[in-house]
Amino acid sequence: MSAVREIRRRIRSVKNMAQITKAMEAVSASKMRRALANVMASRAYSQRMWDVINDLVDRYTPPTGRALHPLLVSPPTCCTVALVLVTADRGLCGSYNVEIIREGLRFIREQQAQGTAVKLLTVGQRGRDYMVRLGAHVVAERVRLSDRPSLMDTVPISRVLLEGWERGEFEAVYLAYTNFINVLNRKPVVQKLLPLTSFSAQVEGSKIDYLYEPDPLTVLSQLLPRFVEVEVYQAILEALASEHSARMVSMRNATDNANDLTKELTLSYNKARQAAITKEITELTGGAAALEESRQRRA
Repeated sequence: MSAVREIRRRIRSVKNMAQITKAMEAVSASKMRRALANVMASRAYSQRMWDVINDLVDRYTPPTGRALHPLLVSPPTCCTVALVLVTADRGLCGSYNVEIIREGLRFIREQQAQGTAVKLLTVGQRGRDYMVRLGAHVVAERVRLSDRPSLMDTVPISRVLLEGWERGEFEAVYLAYTNFINVLNRKPVVQKLLPLTSFSAQVEGSKIDYLYEPDPLTVLSQLLPRFVEVEVYQAILEALASEHSARMVSMRNATDNANDLTKELTLSYNKARQAAITKEITELTGGAAALEESRQRRA
């Protein structure tokens, strides 16, 4: 009967675990819906800001030999790039952290193979801890962001990038984050942030004749740093939505596995219990037969 008691104890333990993972799945689903709403809103805002910047750059050309804005050109004689690595603070989200860290490492090795140093700015404790153990050059970190961060929560990372760019410390800035596609799909990407040079010419006839005040160059000089802040914020929102969806799917799989294991253990429990009962019946029958045989001999 000890085997039966052990199986019964394991069944209770697995059922308790299934309840925990089910609750965690529900929490992650709720957080994912809020994060997805923020992602959709910020995507539209970021795209509209990009359209305005495109219009400004397309319409107004600086004098020969001069740059329209420092954020549009790389600093001279610099062989260092900055990489903002966005990971989660916690685990239990499947391969989410592993995938983006692997993508970040691939980028770092590619840059080092070209003789370019990489300075890391980490968002999230898992990425920070891994890069510190690896001995990478981490110049700034941001951990324990809330599940609903505001733009002001991510501005310090943007400020480090902008100030380093002004001092000529970086020749390029990249964002490594997980792009949210849908609940079941996500993609780790490394996206170039600075310099902002990938402007697509707008189709003639579709341009809107904007009026800028006080003047276009002043608007552009104010808009470009804000755009960098928005892009960093957007990357973090995409990563949060991806993290919550990955954790929701992981907890759902864990719940399903626990339920399957409960069924297998229940079947084993029934078999063990039936075997124990059969053994007891056999022993009782054998004992009764022995008593009857002994009685007959005495008679």
